[in-house]
Amino acid sequence: MAFTKLLVANRGEIAARVLRSARALGYPTVAVYSDADAASPHVRLADEAVRIGPAPAGESYLKGEALLEAAARTGADAVHPGYGFLSENAAFAAACAWAGLVFVGPPVEAIEVMGDKARAKARMRDAGVPVVPGHEGDAQDEAALREAAERVGYPLLIKAAAGGGGRGMRRVERPADLPRALASARDEAAAAFGDGRVLLERLVVGARHVEVQVLADAHGAAVHLFERDCSTQRRYQKVLEECPSPAVDPDLRARMGAAAVAAARAVGYQGAGTVEFLLDRDGAFYFLEMNTRLQVEHPVTEMVTGLDLVALQLDVAAGRPLPFRQEDLRLTGHAIEARLYAEDPWAGHVPQTGRVLAFEPAAGDGLRCDHALASGLEVTPFYDPMVAKVVAHGRDREEARRRLRRALLDTVLLGPRTNRRFLLDVLGHPTFVEGGVTTGFLEELEPLARPAPGPRALAAAAALWALPPAPGRERGDGWRSAGSRERPLSLLVDDRPLAGDVAVTGEGACRVRLDGAAPAVVRVLAREGARARVDVDGVQETVHVARDGERLLVEVGGARLTLAPAPVGAVGGPGAAGDGTVRAPMSGRVVAVEVTPGARVARGQVAARVESMKIESPVVCDVAGEVAEVRVSAGAQVEAGQALVVITPEGQG
Repeated sequence: MAFTKLLVANRGEIAARVLRSARALGYPTVAVYSDADAASPHVRLADEAVRIGPAPAGESYLKGEALLEAAARTGADAVHPGYGFLSENAAFAAACAWAGLVFVGPPVEAIEVMGDKARAKARMRDAGVPVVPGHEGDAQDEAALREAAERVGYPLLIKAAAGGGGRGMRRVERPADLPRALASARDEAAAAFGDGRVLLERLVVGARHVEVQVLADAHGAAVHLFERDCSTQRRYQKVLEECPSPAVDPDLRARMGAAAVAAARAVGYQGAGTVEFLLDRDGAFYFLEMNTRLQVEHPVTEMVTGLDLVALQLDVAAGRPLPFRQEDLRLTGHAIEARLYAEDPWAGHVPQTGRVLAFEPAAGDGLRCDHALASGLEVTPFYDPMVAKVVAHGRDREEARRRLRRALLDTVLLGPRTNRRFLLDVLGHPTFVEGGVTTGFLEELEPLARPAPGPRALAAAAALWALPPAPGRERGDGWRSAGSRERPLSLLVDDRPLAGDVAVTGEGACRVRLDGAAPAVVRVLAREGARARVDVDGVQETVHVARDGERLLVEVGGARLTLAPAPVGAVGGPGAAGDGTVRAPMSGRVVAVEVTPGARVARGQVAARVESMKIESPVVCDVAGEVAEVRVSAGAQVEAGQALVVITPEGQG
């Protein structure tokens, strides 16, 4: 069905991605935004933009009637849902049809079938697509599920029947763990999807997560665009994706592709979709689910095929036939995508919020960065913590891997902490380098230690602290000394005290002595934006730097340092470990409080649970003692650093 104007019912990087392709095809475009996204780049990319509500997704991007009203107000006659939010919501797709809008996605019946894991598995089994052995029957009482679990065998997975994304999913190793895991999975599934039904599946140990991109039109044509390997994941959330899979040879590729196309045909699919499989060590594969939308990782497929999947989605939605046959498609090279999350990998990957101080994406051959970032924007607690996708293409896998590491190092992103250094470490891990990653890799990986800054990095950071840019002045290389030309340094570097002295020896040059070590001669050679070229004792390198009030953020080789003036006599900041005040690690909503006043608690015991950016994190007691105060209740919104519970440490009565 032809259409003339497209509304993108999403936000951030995927909204920007869809808007660019739509504009390239000549379609007028409409963006929508919540109060939190009023300054987002995706809003300015569209011809028109409509506010749809307050920051919480439930009052804006998940509010179907607000999206339909925005389409009516602007005369849009088609809606692209992006991914997440309402992209796989059959009721929203049906509402679009009732309103006379083209929904850029599959038919409602395909969304309904594939959105219910139990129905989807039954349909796939009938279509001859291999499925994981399990139980997806209507009997949902505990006795029936316990009996079914014995038939399936342990270890097994409990899965939410009506959703995905890791919500409502629990691994069960032995029968004694089943009741608690069932209760937890049902509660989470009901909260996330409004449906507490679950299914059971045999756990395929040592498996890879391999998915196949499919495309189908309204004229009976359906093809696959090869596979992507998404095995590098933690808590069922993907971290790195690549195309093609290092574990798939041409014969297996053809068989998995044929199964994926059969799955799409079995539900009358139209548009772009992804059929996900588990691939075991012996080369057997099993249907997991079908995502009836565009995937986050679609850029790696685009880079190895040269196709624009969004443009193809729009063409199919407009009634055009696919412009190629299966035999016309070719794989060229290899592509890997890294998801940049606003999270702290060294603190349990808890989400981070705050203002973006500086952002400059890497550029170069074979690189792509999908984002909706800009310096000055706020990363809020209301949405998913993914802030950008960095993608690299190479002639082979190793070239793509090297390019991606280089791109991550060259990307400037200062503000909230990110998982950038974690990604660099994983990309350099021997198991990833060799292509041997399975879905359990990151969970089984020994915790990666926070990188300790070397003497050169510390000297460079101290020099940048002592020699900030001259505000409002154009002098030489733009640098001057701060205060006296010789002065002591008393800093907190990542909350650890660091003492020394600095002597300014010229414009952009100084001698730095830290903690009694030998002095280092540092010269700031040039600065462009947030990038500074620094020479430390004759060795030059580029560092990233930005100020945030009294703090200075410096990144050297992907490792981040935060410098701040040390208070007189300070050995740590407020709420330091061991003081008995349990604080929120990030802004978000209190899901549960698990202690009460007067209760005895142990160090490491969970005191509360806080949800931010769709991720629930436990907050633990930092000392053993007695609970003196509980300052919050379930459902409360809290800010990062806010006191939740106060404990009187043992021995302090």
